[in-house]
Amino acid sequence: MSENFAVNRRAALASVAALGAAAALPAFADNATPLKDLAAAKGLRFGNAIGMGPFRDPKVKALMIAECNVLVMENELKMYVTHNNNATDYNFAPADELLGFAESHNIPMRGHNLYWARDEFTPQWLKSYDFGPKPKVEAERLLRDYIKVVTTRYGERICSWDVVNETIDPKTGEVRDNVFTRILGMDTLRIAFEAAREHLPKTELVYNDYMSWEAGNEAHRAGVLKLLRWFRNEKIPIDALGVQSHIGNGFDLLGGQVNQWKDWLDAVVALDLDLHITEFDVDDQRIPTGDIEQRDAIVATVGRIYLDQMLSYKQTKDVVFWGMPDHYNWLQDFTPREDKLPLRPTPFDANFEKKPLYYAIADSFKNAPAR
Repeated sequence: MSENFAVNRRAALASVAALGAAAALPAFADNATPLKDLAAAKGLRFGNAIGMGPFRDPKVKALMIAECNVLVMENELKMYVTHNNNATDYNFAPADELLGFAESHNIPMRGHNLYWARDEFTPQWLKSYDFGPKPKVEAERLLRDYIKVVTTRYGERICSWDVVNETIDPKTGEVRDNVFTRILGMDTLRIAFEAAREHLPKTELVYNDYMSWEAGNEAHRAGVLKLLRWFRNEKIPIDALGVQSHIGNGFDLLGGQVNQWKDWLDAVVALDLDLHITEFDVDDQRIPTGDIEQRDAIVATVGRIYLDQMLSYKQTKDVVFWGMPDHYNWLQDFTPREDKLPLRPTPFDANFEKKPLYYAIADSFKNAPAR
């Protein structure tokens, strides 16, 4: 990616802030071709996270079939769903149902996730578990056994796995303390990837995290890069980095550090890793105006700038939203607006109509290099 590209993107972000949404919104072309087809033409996949709630809406199913060529389960493969009650019970019914839907429509499914490195998302029984006189042996056995049960159940039916999720503390840049790392330390991460590779020799293995491009993410980015280098130095079997891409979530939506982000992405791909946009949305919580047209314009413009930069890397293979249409996106409850108006972070509104962000994504796919 050229320096001119980076400078142009930085100038575009500045123009959004300086001129206002109406002036900054480009003339996006109308598009009748599904996003999945535009993505596939460039060797990409476009998709969405789907949970059991939205899945019960027939319109959501129809939207996934029409627009997506990859899906991911929102919560149904997380340990607090699959293994929540005790050390022996498992619950795969929700995951089985969602995977069955995807397979019936020939849509690949990503796995999310095998190890979420945060105590607040760890089952209660595990947080109070007695690891006995040899805690390291027992902790490793538990982690390996869990990964074996899940991965052998689904095998190659799942095309890609977020093996480790969010293990870097965004404030310190260091690996988080949790029930496993307090016993096993960094070996936790090695064990998770090694166990996944043992049972999934052909499946893509991913580290997934929410470091972002806005000012305020510097420590988080540095910590993730340090971890990725450790993976490589220790010969940990990892294939790709999942860049969650919750743009503007907790940070200034217009604060994208385009040049710094380029330098960071350059360092990541230099480690011979692919990239995936795994949880995309554009948070308009802090856009002060309640005017829908202006908010949609800012969301579309920032989304297009971000996607153009990410897709300029041929290592980027997936663009996956974390819940669409708007009213099924997690941000509605997580970061509500002060004026109580619904957020508009996805390509489709509550009536399943296309929004400016949809056309921005379409244009970005059309202009992306083939991979």
